[in-house]
Amino acid sequence: MRCSTELKLMELASPHGYQALCYANPSSNNYYTKSNTSYHGYFNVAISIANHSKPIFPTQIHLPLHRPNHHLPPPPLPLPLPPPSPTPIHISMADNNNCRPLKIIAGADSFGCTLKDALVSHLRSLSIDVEDLPTDKYYSVGEEIGRRVSAASITTTETRGLVACGTGVGVSIFANKFPGVYAATCLTAGDAENTRSINNCNVLAVSGMSTSPESAIEILDTWLNTPFRSPCPASDSKPWPPEIDSFLDNSIPEMSKIGPNFPTTESDTCAICCLTKTREFTPIEVMPGGSMKILRETPTSAIVRFKAGSVEPAHHHTFGHDLVVLKGSKRVWNLSKKENYDLGVGDFLFTPAGDVHRVKYFEDTEFFIKWDGHWDLLLDEDIDTANAAIQKEI
Repeated sequence: MRCSTELKLMELASPHGYQALCYANPSSNNYYTKSNTSYHGYFNVAISIANHSKPIFPTQIHLPLHRPNHHLPPPPLPLPLPPPSPTPIHISMADNNNCRPLKIIAGADSFGCTLKDALVSHLRSLSIDVEDLPTDKYYSVGEEIGRRVSAASITTTETRGLVACGTGVGVSIFANKFPGVYAATCLTAGDAENTRSINNCNVLAVSGMSTSPESAIEILDTWLNTPFRSPCPASDSKPWPPEIDSFLDNSIPEMSKIGPNFPTTESDTCAICCLTKTREFTPIEVMPGGSMKILRETPTSAIVRFKAGSVEPAHHHTFGHDLVVLKGSKRVWNLSKKENYDLGVGDFLFTPAGDVHRVKYFEDTEFFIKWDGHWDLLLDEDIDTANAAIQKEI
C-alpha cells in the first residue's frame, strides 16, 4: 500500500540488521516501510501511536525490500486479529480506590425490588460481593443502607450502596442523612458518570417505575467504572481544569465533616424536657407501669411516663386536661363520648372535666400533661376489668 501524504514515524531495525523507514498517511491510518535494500516479501509491523485509545494490532504490509547478494528467510505468517469483544470490559472498582475490595449493599421497596433484583444478578455476574437486604419501606431501606455505608467508611473494604424505589428519590433522601454518604438518583448513564466524577457518589439510587433493566445495567456499569474527578459530560468529557480538579480533591475531607458531631445549642433542646432534669419520677401506685414528675402544683402540669403494655383503667378528673405525646404511642378510649384516639409523637389531645377514659400504651411512652386546676384521679374500674375490656377492643 502507498500513502499520498507521507509522515515519517520511526526507524525500525530488523533482526538481520536491515534498516527500514516506517511511513503513514495520517488521514487513513495506513502504514508502510521502504528501504534501499532489495527483497520482495512481507514485513509485519506492530505500531502503537501516542494518544491512541487502543493499541494497534500487528498489521501486514507488502513492501519491496532490497539487499544485494543476500537471500532472506521467508517471512512469518500473518498474525490473526482477535475477534471484537461483544461487550465492554468491566473494571473492578477495587482498582479505583487504593485496591480496596468492593462490597455493595442493595435494598429496595416494593416498587423498586424487581429492578434491584436484576441489578444484583448483574453485580454477581461480575463477581462483586453483594449483600441483598429484604424488601422494606423506602425510608427504612434508605436509612439502613445509609447507616451501614457510613459505618463502613473506615474499614478495609470499600462499601457502597444500591437502592431502588418507585422514583429513586425517596431512598436517596434517607440514605443521605448519614455522614460520608453521597447518594444520587441516576436516570441516565450520564447522571451516573457526573455524580461519580463530581460528588464521589457511593450510593446509587435508581427508579423502578421509569428505568428499564437494560438502562439500569448501563447506569450501574457506568457508576462502577467511573473514578472520582474523571472526565464526564459535565466537563465536556475532558479532564477537569486544574482549579476545578483541586477543588474536587479538597471537597472530600470537607464533605465528610458534614453531619457528625453537631454542637448542641439551647434552641435544639426541648424546653419541656429540661424541666424534668432536676426532678425525680414518682410511681403512680394505682396504675402499674406509670410514673410522674410534677412540674407545677396548681394548676398542675407534669411529665408522665408509662412502660409498653401498661393500662390506665377507666377514670376521670375534676378538671379537664391537655396533653402532648413526646415519645411512644398509645390509644385513648373516651367512654363518655364513645370515641377513641390513636396518639403518637407530637399528637395533642384535650379531655374535658368528668369525661371517663381508658388508655393502653403500645410502646414506652412519655407525655406532657396540664390540668385546668389541681390534679386528681378518680377510678371508675379496676385493672382487671380494664384489661378484659381492652382485649375485646384490640
